[in-house]
Amino acid sequence: MAASSYAGAVRAGTMAAARRHQQLGFRGDIEARGGNVDVFRAINMLDLPLLLRPLHGLLGAYLSEPAPGVLVTTQRPMSIQRFTAAHELGHFAMRHLPSLDDESILRRMPMAGEPTADFQEIEADAFAVEFMMPRWLILWHSARQGWMADEFRKPNRVYQLSLRIGASYEATCWTLVRHRLITLPVARDLLETQPRELKVALLEAHKPKDYRGDVWLLTQRDAGTRIDGSRNDLFVLRLEEHSGGGYLWDIDQLRASGFGIVRDEVEALDREGIGGPVIRRVTAQPTELYRGRIAIDERRPWEPDEPIASLNVDIDLTGPEEEGLSRAERRSLLEAA
Repeated sequence: MAASSYAGAVRAGTMAAARRHQQLGFRGDIEARGGNVDVFRAINMLDLPLLLRPLHGLLGAYLSEPAPGVLVTTQRPMSIQRFTAAHELGHFAMRHLPSLDDESILRRMPMAGEPTADFQEIEADAFAVEFMMPRWLILWHSARQGWMADEFRKPNRVYQLSLRIGASYEATCWTLVRHRLITLPVARDLLETQPRELKVALLEAHKPKDYRGDVWLLTQRDAGTRIDGSRNDLFVLRLEEHSGGGYLWDIDQLRASGFGIVRDEVEALDREGIGGPVIRRVTAQPTELYRGRIAIDERRPWEPDEPIASLNVDIDLTGPEEEGLSRAERRSLLEAA
Protein backbone atom coordinates (compact mmCIF):
# COMPACT_ATOMS: atom_id res chain seq x y z
CA MET A 1 0.00 0.00 0.00
CA ALA A 2 1.34 3.41 -0.97
CA ALA A 3 2.22 5.85 1.80
CA SER A 4 -0.26 8.64 2.47
CA SER A 5 2.07 11.04 4.32
CA TYR A 6 5.68 12.23 4.26
CA ALA A 7 6.43 10.52 7.57
CA GLY A 8 4.76 7.32 6.38
CA ALA A 9 6.82 7.32 3.18
CA VAL A 10 10.08 7.81 5.09
CA ARG A 11 9.14 5.03 7.47
CA ALA A 12 8.20 2.66 4.63
CA GLY A 13 11.45 3.30 2.74
CA THR A 14 13.55 2.89 5.87
CA MET A 15 11.89 -0.41 6.79
CA ALA A 16 12.25 -1.76 3.25
CA ALA A 17 16.00 -1.00 3.32
CA ALA A 18 16.40 -2.76 6.67
CA ARG A 19 14.65 -5.83 5.25
CA ARG A 20 17.01 -5.90 2.26
CA HIS A 21 20.02 -5.67 4.55
CA GLN A 22 18.74 -8.63 6.50
CA GLN A 23 18.10 -10.56 3.28
CA LEU A 24 21.56 -9.88 1.82
CA GLY A 25 23.54 -10.32 5.04
CA PHE A 26 25.82 -7.33 4.47
CA ARG A 27 26.05 -6.28 8.10
CA GLY A 28 27.95 -9.33 9.30
CA ASP A 29 30.42 -9.07 6.42
CA ILE A 30 31.11 -5.38 7.07
CA GLU A 31 31.46 -5.81 10.82
CA ALA A 32 34.00 -8.59 10.16
CA ARG A 33 36.06 -6.86 7.45
CA GLY A 34 35.06 -3.20 7.29
CA GLY A 35 34.18 -1.21 4.18
CA ASN A 36 30.88 0.20 3.03
CA VAL A 37 27.56 -1.14 1.78
CA ASP A 38 28.30 -2.26 -1.79
CA VAL A 39 25.14 -1.09 -3.53
CA PHE A 40 26.18 -2.44 -6.92
CA ARG A 41 26.91 -5.85 -5.41
CA ALA A 42 23.42 -5.82 -3.90
CA ILE A 43 21.91 -5.09 -7.33
CA ASN A 44 23.91 -7.96 -8.81
CA MET A 45 22.94 -10.37 -6.01
CA LEU A 46 19.26 -9.57 -6.61
CA ASP A 47 19.65 -10.29 -10.36
CA LEU A 48 18.36 -6.81 -11.13
CA PRO A 49 19.58 -5.79 -14.61
CA LEU A 50 21.81 -2.70 -14.48
CA LEU A 51 23.12 -0.50 -17.28
CA LEU A 52 25.86 2.08 -16.72
CA ARG A 53 25.65 4.75 -19.38
CA PRO A 54 26.52 8.45 -19.86
CA LEU A 55 23.04 9.81 -19.16
CA HIS A 56 22.42 13.42 -20.14
CA GLY A 57 20.23 15.34 -17.70
CA LEU A 58 19.62 12.27 -15.52
CA LEU A 59 21.43 10.53 -12.71
CA GLY A 60 19.51 7.30 -13.10
CA ALA A 61 16.24 5.61 -13.98
CA TYR A 62 14.07 2.71 -12.90
CA LEU A 63 12.10 0.74 -15.49
CA SER A 64 9.46 -1.83 -14.59
CA GLU A 65 8.29 -3.01 -18.02
CA PRO A 66 8.72 -5.42 -19.72
CA ALA A 67 10.95 -6.44 -16.79
CA PRO A 68 12.54 -4.47 -13.93
CA GLY A 69 15.89 -2.80 -14.61
CA VAL A 70 17.90 0.27 -13.60
CA LEU A 71 20.14 2.81 -15.29
CA VAL A 72 22.94 4.76 -13.55
CA THR A 73 25.04 7.53 -15.05
CA THR A 74 28.79 7.24 -15.60
CA GLN A 75 29.16 11.03 -15.49
CA ARG A 76 29.22 11.61 -11.74
CA PRO A 77 31.61 10.83 -8.84
CA MET A 78 31.39 7.44 -7.22
CA SER A 79 29.51 8.65 -4.13
CA ILE A 80 26.72 10.04 -6.32
CA GLN A 81 26.67 6.91 -8.48
CA ARG A 82 26.23 4.82 -5.33
CA PHE A 83 23.43 6.98 -3.94
CA THR A 84 21.66 6.95 -7.32
CA ALA A 85 21.96 3.18 -7.54
CA ALA A 86 20.55 2.85 -4.01
CA HIS A 87 17.64 5.14 -4.97
CA GLU A 88 16.84 3.00 -8.03
CA LEU A 89 17.16 -0.15 -5.94
CA GLY A 90 14.59 1.39 -3.62
CA HIS A 91 12.15 1.79 -6.51
CA PHE A 92 12.66 -1.89 -7.35
CA ALA A 93 12.40 -3.11 -3.75
CA MET A 94 9.13 -1.22 -3.24
CA ARG A 95 7.65 -2.15 -6.62
CA HIS A 96 7.28 1.41 -7.77
CA LEU A 97 6.18 2.79 -11.09
CA PRO A 98 8.93 3.70 -13.61
CA SER A 99 10.96 6.76 -12.64
CA LEU A 100 13.42 9.09 -14.38
CA ASP A 101 15.63 10.63 -11.69
CA ASP A 102 17.62 13.83 -12.00
CA GLU A 103 19.75 15.73 -9.46
CA SER A 104 16.69 16.55 -7.37
CA ILE A 105 17.21 13.21 -5.60
CA LEU A 106 20.33 14.73 -4.04
CA ARG A 107 18.71 17.99 -2.98
CA ARG A 108 15.67 16.46 -1.34
CA MET A 109 17.27 13.63 0.64
CA PRO A 110 15.82 13.43 4.17
CA MET A 111 16.85 16.41 6.36
CA ALA A 112 18.30 18.35 3.40
CA GLY A 113 15.35 20.71 3.34
CA GLU A 114 13.83 20.29 -0.13
CA PRO A 115 10.92 17.82 0.19
CA THR A 116 8.61 16.69 -2.58
CA ALA A 117 4.93 15.78 -2.62
CA ASP A 118 5.71 12.57 -4.58
CA PHE A 119 5.53 9.87 -1.91
CA GLN A 120 7.06 7.29 -4.26
CA GLU A 121 10.19 9.41 -4.53
CA ILE A 122 10.25 10.03 -0.77
CA GLU A 123 10.14 6.26 -0.20
CA ALA A 124 13.04 5.72 -2.63
CA ASP A 125 15.04 8.56 -1.05
CA ALA A 126 14.55 7.12 2.45
CA PHE A 127 15.44 3.64 1.20
CA ALA A 128 18.68 4.95 -0.33
CA VAL A 129 19.77 6.73 2.85
CA GLU A 130 19.01 3.79 5.13
CA PHE A 131 20.44 1.17 2.77
CA MET A 132 23.68 3.01 2.06
CA MET A 133 24.21 4.83 5.39
CA PRO A 134 22.51 2.87 8.20
CA ARG A 135 23.15 3.96 11.76
CA TRP A 136 24.97 0.73 12.63
CA LEU A 137 27.50 1.35 9.83
CA ILE A 138 28.31 4.84 11.11
CA LEU A 139 28.64 3.56 14.67
CA TRP A 140 30.87 0.66 13.56
CA HIS A 141 33.33 2.99 11.82
CA SER A 142 33.20 5.42 14.74
CA ALA A 143 34.07 2.66 17.20
CA ARG A 144 36.84 1.39 14.94
CA GLN A 145 38.39 4.86 14.68
CA GLY A 146 37.83 5.75 18.34
CA TRP A 147 35.59 8.70 17.46
CA MET A 148 33.29 9.92 20.24
CA ALA A 149 30.02 11.80 19.63
CA ASP A 150 31.70 15.22 19.84
CA GLU A 151 34.02 14.24 16.98
CA PHE A 152 31.16 14.74 14.53
CA ARG A 153 31.36 18.47 15.13
CA LYS A 154 34.73 18.42 13.34
CA PRO A 155 34.61 18.68 9.52
CA ASN A 156 37.76 16.58 9.08
CA ARG A 157 36.23 13.70 11.05
CA VAL A 158 32.98 13.81 9.10
CA TYR A 159 34.93 13.91 5.84
CA GLN A 160 36.89 10.77 6.78
CA LEU A 161 33.65 9.09 7.85
CA SER A 162 32.07 9.95 4.50
CA LEU A 163 34.93 8.21 2.66
CA ARG A 164 34.58 5.07 4.73
CA ILE A 165 30.81 4.77 4.25
CA GLY A 166 31.07 5.69 0.56
CA ALA A 167 28.93 8.83 0.64
CA SER A 168 29.43 12.49 -0.18
CA TYR A 169 30.43 14.87 2.62
CA GLU A 170 27.11 16.70 2.34
CA ALA A 171 25.03 13.51 2.42
CA THR A 172 26.96 12.34 5.46
CA CYS A 173 26.22 15.59 7.30
CA TRP A 174 22.47 15.29 6.67
CA THR A 175 22.48 11.59 7.56
CA LEU A 176 24.15 12.30 10.91
CA VAL A 177 21.22 14.63 11.62
CA ARG A 178 18.73 11.99 10.56
CA HIS A 179 20.29 9.47 12.94
CA ARG A 180 20.30 12.13 15.70
CA LEU A 181 24.07 12.01 16.05
CA ILE A 182 24.33 15.77 15.47
CA THR A 183 21.83 18.62 15.44
CA LEU A 184 20.63 20.55 12.40
CA PRO A 185 22.63 23.70 13.36
CA VAL A 186 25.79 21.59 13.66
CA ALA A 187 25.20 20.16 10.17
CA ARG A 188 24.82 23.65 8.76
CA ASP A 189 28.07 24.69 10.43
CA LEU A 190 29.83 21.62 9.00
CA LEU A 191 28.61 22.47 5.52
CA GLU A 192 30.34 25.84 5.74
CA THR A 193 33.55 23.86 5.20
CA GLN A 194 34.11 22.51 1.70
CA PRO A 195 35.83 19.13 1.14
CA ARG A 196 38.54 20.85 -0.90
CA GLU A 197 39.65 22.78 2.19
CA LEU A 198 39.95 19.51 4.11
CA LYS A 199 42.00 17.91 1.34
CA VAL A 200 44.38 20.87 1.23
CA ALA A 201 44.86 20.72 5.00
CA LEU A 202 45.57 16.98 4.95
CA LEU A 203 48.08 17.18 2.10
CA GLU A 204 49.88 20.15 3.68
CA ALA A 205 52.80 21.07 1.40
CA HIS A 206 51.94 18.57 -1.34
CA LYS A 207 49.88 20.11 -4.13
CA PRO A 208 48.36 17.66 -6.62
CA LYS A 209 47.44 18.76 -10.13
CA ASP A 210 43.81 18.96 -8.98
CA TYR A 211 41.69 18.12 -5.95
CA ARG A 212 39.07 15.94 -7.62
CA GLY A 213 40.33 12.83 -5.83
CA ASP A 214 39.70 12.20 -2.16
CA VAL A 215 42.38 12.17 0.53
CA TRP A 216 42.29 9.29 3.00
CA LEU A 217 43.93 9.61 6.41
CA LEU A 218 45.01 6.10 7.40
CA THR A 219 46.23 5.03 10.82
CA GLN A 220 46.80 1.67 12.47
CA ARG A 221 43.09 1.68 13.35
CA ASP A 222 42.44 0.96 9.66
CA ALA A 223 44.43 -2.30 9.76
CA GLY A 224 42.48 -5.25 8.38
CA THR A 225 39.75 -3.14 6.78
CA ARG A 226 38.73 -2.41 3.19
CA ILE A 227 38.78 0.78 1.16
CA ASP A 228 36.67 1.43 -1.91
CA GLY A 229 38.03 4.53 -3.63
CA SER A 230 38.68 6.22 -6.95
CA ARG A 231 41.55 6.52 -9.38
CA ASN A 232 42.67 9.97 -8.28
CA ASP A 233 42.63 9.33 -4.52
CA LEU A 234 45.64 10.04 -2.33
CA PHE A 235 46.61 8.63 1.06
CA VAL A 236 48.20 10.15 4.13
CA LEU A 237 49.51 7.45 6.46
CA ARG A 238 49.95 8.68 10.03
CA LEU A 239 51.74 5.93 11.93
CA GLU A 240 53.37 5.76 15.35
CA GLU A 241 57.01 4.74 14.88
CA HIS A 242 59.37 3.45 17.60
CA SER A 243 62.56 4.67 15.97
CA GLY A 244 64.27 5.09 19.34
CA GLY A 245 64.32 1.31 19.56
CA GLY A 246 65.42 0.93 15.96
CA TYR A 247 61.96 0.11 14.58
CA LEU A 248 61.01 1.78 11.30
CA TRP A 249 58.06 1.50 8.95
CA ASP A 250 59.22 -0.20 5.75
CA ILE A 251 58.32 2.38 3.12
CA ASP A 252 59.77 0.14 0.39
CA GLN A 253 56.85 -2.20 1.06
CA LEU A 254 54.48 0.66 0.30
CA ARG A 255 56.27 1.26 -3.00
CA ALA A 256 56.06 -2.46 -3.76
CA SER A 257 52.30 -2.24 -3.15
CA GLY A 258 52.11 0.10 -6.15
CA PHE A 259 52.33 3.53 -4.53
CA GLY A 260 54.52 6.50 -5.23
CA ILE A 261 55.78 8.40 -2.18
CA VAL A 262 55.26 12.13 -2.58
CA ARG A 263 56.11 13.15 0.99
CA ASP A 264 57.73 11.42 3.98
CA GLU A 265 58.38 13.16 7.28
CA VAL A 266 58.65 12.53 11.00
CA GLU A 267 57.12 14.54 13.83
CA ALA A 268 57.76 14.05 17.52
CA LEU A 269 54.95 12.84 19.78
CA ASP A 270 56.65 14.24 22.87
CA ARG A 271 58.71 17.27 22.00
CA GLU A 272 60.29 17.26 25.48
CA GLY A 273 61.35 13.63 25.47
CA ILE A 274 64.26 11.91 23.75
CA GLY A 275 64.09 8.50 22.14
CA GLY A 276 60.33 8.10 22.47
CA PRO A 277 57.88 7.20 19.71
CA VAL A 278 57.42 9.58 16.79
CA ILE A 279 54.77 9.94 14.11
CA ARG A 280 55.75 8.86 10.62
CA ARG A 281 53.61 10.78 8.14
CA VAL A 282 53.76 9.48 4.59
CA THR A 283 51.77 10.88 1.66
CA ALA A 284 51.32 8.37 -1.15
CA GLN A 285 49.44 8.02 -4.41
CA PRO A 286 48.84 4.98 -6.61
CA THR A 287 51.07 4.84 -9.67
CA GLU A 288 48.38 3.19 -11.81
CA LEU A 289 44.79 1.99 -11.67
CA TYR A 290 44.97 -0.24 -8.69
CA ARG A 291 43.20 -3.04 -6.90
CA GLY A 292 45.08 -4.95 -4.24
CA ARG A 293 46.50 -4.28 -0.80
CA ILE A 294 48.50 -1.74 1.14
CA ALA A 295 50.91 -3.80 3.22
CA ILE A 296 53.55 -2.18 5.41
CA ASP A 297 55.36 -3.38 8.57
CA GLU A 298 57.23 -1.70 11.41
CA ARG A 299 60.42 -3.65 12.09
CA ARG A 300 64.14 -3.36 12.71
CA PRO A 301 65.74 -3.33 9.25
CA TRP A 302 68.60 -5.58 10.36
CA GLU A 303 66.41 -8.21 12.04
CA PRO A 304 64.19 -10.73 10.24
CA ASP A 305 61.91 -11.14 13.26
CA GLU A 306 58.19 -10.59 13.22
CA PRO A 307 57.21 -6.89 12.95
CA ILE A 308 55.95 -5.14 16.06
CA ALA A 309 53.14 -3.52 14.03
CA SER A 310 51.57 -3.86 10.60
CA LEU A 311 49.11 -2.01 8.43
CA ASN A 312 47.30 -4.17 5.88
CA VAL A 313 44.37 -2.65 4.02
CA ASP A 314 42.54 -4.15 1.03
CA ILE A 315 41.87 -1.46 -1.54
CA ASP A 316 39.94 -1.00 -4.76
CA LEU A 317 40.76 2.30 -6.45
CA THR A 318 39.08 1.53 -9.78
CA GLY A 319 36.04 3.78 -9.25
CA PRO A 320 33.93 5.53 -10.38
CA GLU A 321 31.85 2.98 -12.25
CA GLU A 322 32.44 3.05 -16.01
CA GLU A 323 30.25 2.16 -18.97
CA GLY A 324 29.45 -1.54 -19.20
CA LEU A 325 29.31 -3.99 -16.32
CA SER A 326 29.65 -2.74 -12.75
CA ARG A 327 32.82 -3.66 -10.86
CA ALA A 328 30.76 -5.92 -8.61
CA GLU A 329 29.35 -7.81 -11.59
CA ARG A 330 32.81 -8.17 -13.15
CA ARG A 331 34.19 -9.55 -9.88
CA SER A 332 31.28 -11.99 -9.66
CA LEU A 333 31.92 -13.26 -13.18
CA LEU A 334 35.66 -13.69 -12.51
CA GLU A 335 34.97 -15.62 -9.31
CA ALA A 336 32.55 -17.91 -11.15
CA ALA A 337 34.98 -18.58 -14.00
